[in-house]
Amino acid sequence: MKFDMHCHTKEGSLDGKITISETIRSLQEKGYHGMLITDHNSYKAYRHYEKQIKGKEFPDFVVLKGIEYDTIDAGHIIVIMPTGVKLPILELRGLPVSLLIDIVHHFGGVLGPAHPCGEKYLSLMNTRQGKKAGTLLSRFDFIETYNACETPESNRAALELAKTYGKPGTGGSDSHRESCAGFGYTMIDAAIKNETDLIHAIRSEVAITAGGKRYLHTTKQKIGKVNNVLVYSFWFYNKFLALFRQHKRKLELKENHLYAYVPKYNHHIRKAG
Repeated sequence: MKFDMHCHTKEGSLDGKITISETIRSLQEKGYHGMLITDHNSYKAYRHYEKQIKGKEFPDFVVLKGIEYDTIDAGHIIVIMPTGVKLPILELRGLPVSLLIDIVHHFGGVLGPAHPCGEKYLSLMNTRQGKKAGTLLSRFDFIETYNACETPESNRAALELAKTYGKPGTGGSDSHRESCAGFGYTMIDAAIKNETDLIHAIRSEVAITAGGKRYLHTTKQKIGKVNNVLVYSFWFYNKFLALFRQHKRKLELKENHLYAYVPKYNHHIRKAG
């Protein structure tokens, strides 16, 4: 089955210019069988899909719930939780990556770095955590090895990481507008009907390949050298929102006993209490 495993939407992203319905139509026209919604720190788009679209339109197209989580120390991480598992903490950006991995794995999910060799602060290998990424990379379940909005050099480096650490590679468009949808793909040699099926495929010996065509009309391409301003602006934006969400994150962790599953973080909850 052919999936676009990195899709942003108008319903779930502030900078999304394409609706879920438009994404599905565009992908179907290009021969795709499904998509993974990966809005930043938000499941709003998937909730919209469940209420307004699922069962009414596109019966032969598989829409899966994912998220692109903004960690405080390791850039963007794509997270896929089992069907029916809902963790509000994943809509509260700012967790350290090690804690994110522990929580996702405890609840049966999988995760991997998005565009790991891309922009500073946004991508694992260009963060402080990336400098000691050997141990960290071994804990991920997959690595995004093709991102249509990244350079060929970035994608080649990501592919080498996946080979080095023996991880399956996924691909996606990272689409924020219709013209980009379907520029990246993941081919999975299995029948995928829901998130649990996808998780089983990623964890098994199922053949998974990724690739696509580079999208050349990103904001990064248009503004050139000014892109550094955008990168640093996002860094400040992410830090501010992570701090803003800190109290709510700690309450969510405490109320849902999430720290009980990650004992090495217990000292944090004592401080929060």
